[in-house]
Amino acid sequence: MDKSNILLIYTGGTIGMVKDYGSGSLKAFNFDKLLKNIPELNQLDCHIDTVSFDRPIDSSNMNPSHWIMIASIIEEYYDSHDGFVVLHGSDTMSYTASALSYMLENLGKPVIFTGSQLPIGDLRTDAKENLITSIQIAALRQNGKPVIQEVGLYFEYRLYRANRTTKINAEHFEAFQSLNYPSLAESGVHLKVYKEYLLPANRRKKLVVHKNLDTNVAILKLFPGLNASVLESVLNIPDLKALILETYGAGNAPTEGWLLDQLKNSSKNGLHIINVTQCSGGSVIMGQYETSEALKKMQIINGKDITTEAAITKLMYMLGNGVSPKLFKSIFETSLRGEMQ
Repeated sequence: MDKSNILLIYTGGTIGMVKDYGSGSLKAFNFDKLLKNIPELNQLDCHIDTVSFDRPIDSSNMNPSHWIMIASIIEEYYDSHDGFVVLHGSDTMSYTASALSYMLENLGKPVIFTGSQLPIGDLRTDAKENLITSIQIAALRQNGKPVIQEVGLYFEYRLYRANRTTKINAEHFEAFQSLNYPSLAESGVHLKVYKEYLLPANRRKKLVVHKNLDTNVAILKLFPGLNASVLESVLNIPDLKALILETYGAGNAPTEGWLLDQLKNSSKNGLHIINVTQCSGGSVIMGQYETSEALKKMQIINGKDITTEAAITKLMYMLGNGVSPKLFKSIFETSLRGEMQ
C-alpha cells in the first residue's frame, strides 16, 4: 500500500519553538528541516509535507481570520493529502479546533490538532510525543480509508473529539479534558482506537469549506452579585446577535424579576440566547429545578452538554451561514459534528 501523505500545518505556539542555548531565548523551529531535527519521524510509514503561517502567532492572538486561513490550507491540499496535523498554541486550541469542525462540512479525512506545554527543543518536552503520535494517528488507514474522519485534538496520550475539549490546566502536560465524551484513542504501548466513539465515516459527500463567520456574539458568565446595569449593557451591545449565557449547575439562573425580564425582552427582540453550564462537565437540563423553569418557558436555547468553546464557534458558524431565526433554536440544539448529545 502506498504511504499516506500527511500535511503538517504550523500556526505558531510553544510546540514550534526551540531554545537557543547561546542566549537562552526561544526561537521558531525550522519545519523545513523537520525530519533532520526529529529523525524518529523517519520510522513512520508516511510522507510528511509542511506548511507554516508566514508569521507564526501566539494562540492568544488567534482569531476567526486565522481559522479561515487554516481551513483554506486544508481545502487547497485536501485532494493531495490523506491527513492533516495542525500545530497550535494550547491556550485557544479548543476554540480553533471546534471552529474547524463546523467549517469543514463532510470531512472525510483526519484533521488532528496538537501542541505542547514545553518547546520542542526542551530536554523534558512533551512536544515530540504529541507531534509523532498525532502524525501516526493522521496516517491510520484501514482498507485504504482513513480511520479517523473528523477533527480531533491529541494531547498527552489521548485523542479527543476536538469540539468536546476544554483546556483545564496551564502547567501539567495533561492540559486538556473531554469531560462529556470519551477519548477517541489512547496511546500507550499500543495505539488503541475506540471506533465506537468515532463519527460515522463519510463515504459519498464532498468536502464543503465554510468561510463565513459572524463574530457578533458574546459570552456572559453569571455570578452572585451580577446587577441589572451590567446585564443591560451586555444585552444592548450594538449589533449583538447571539449570547452564550453561562449558568450555574444544570442550567440554573437567579429568579429575580429584572434579570428574567431583560432576558425575555432581548429574546423577543431577536437575540439568540444559549444556556450553557459554567461547570466543566455535565449538561444543562432546563426545568429540572425552579431556577431554570423560567428560562425554559421563554424558549431560551438549550446548550445541553456543549462546551463554551464549541458553543461560541457554533454560533459564529450558524450566523455566518444565515440560518433562519425560525430554525435557529432547533438547529443549535441538534448535534452537527458530534459536539453535543
